[in-house]
Amino acid sequence: MTTTEPDATYRSEPGLRSVEPSRLRRGGQGLSRFIRRSPLSAFWGCIAAAILLIAIAAPVFAPYEPLRSDFRAMSKPPDAKHYFGTDQIGRDTLSRVIYGSRASLTVAIGAVLFGTTFGALWGLASGYFGGRFDIVSQRIIEFLQSFPDLILAMAIAMALGAGIGTVIVAIAITRIPFGGRVIRAVVLSLKEMSYVEAARGLGASHLRMMARHILPQCVAPYLILATTHLGVAIIIEAALGFLGVGIPPPTPTWGNMLSDALNAGLVPPWWLVLFPGGAITITVLAFNLLGDGIRDILDPRLRSAV
Repeated sequence: MTTTEPDATYRSEPGLRSVEPSRLRRGGQGLSRFIRRSPLSAFWGCIAAAILLIAIAAPVFAPYEPLRSDFRAMSKPPDAKHYFGTDQIGRDTLSRVIYGSRASLTVAIGAVLFGTTFGALWGLASGYFGGRFDIVSQRIIEFLQSFPDLILAMAIAMALGAGIGTVIVAIAITRIPFGGRVIRAVVLSLKEMSYVEAARGLGASHLRMMARHILPQCVAPYLILATTHLGVAIIIEAALGFLGVGIPPPTPTWGNMLSDALNAGLVPPWWLVLFPGGAITITVLAFNLLGDGIRDILDPRLRSAV
């Protein structure tokens, strides 16, 4: 009597577990191709991943509690005990920068995911259905785009009140027009393709054509938008905190830290400006360059030039 190997069943059926190694293999090949074709973007992608890791594990990396005051070490420059110095009430600047990354990135990621996703779905429906719905949608988007991003976000934050949720909503609304316009342009070109016409001729519903034939082709521009808009969202959040209409104190954010440094005196201590400002600069640069690399890889018009 012969015995069957335990894994013979799923090896003979390609639809089962054998799919997982192939997906992992394709993912590894795509990552290696991205590193090979755009090493600078891959480097900054590692920096962005490290910043995200630090934000998630802030209690592990921060040497002190961000709200703990040491009145014997107020406004002290960097030393062996406080690597980034202390602020005017003795709080450790390094710990506040680390915890500030958590608040700033939470707002930026939440705003981009909400705003860009809503705008992309709106642009998908607007470009696909066209007609009067498209005309009205584009007038609303043009109205939103007529305001500078910071002014619009500041007005919405002031109207809704202080809080992390209202800041996310305020920044997300400024991201909606960009997602709507870009995805609409992609859909306008896709819905005239022969395979979409064939699906329509076979009697496919509007929902099926959008979900199965058009939406997958919008993933690449969506990823590019989301990555590049993270840097913009971080700047807007920092500006709102600096102007006093963002996340209220004592929650540490990079914008609040710069605002506190300005309130420290006519000439604020250099370390209270350098380290939060440097964190903003490095984070925005990392996400912007990562987005450029993703665009170069996913955009077929630029792929041959990389």
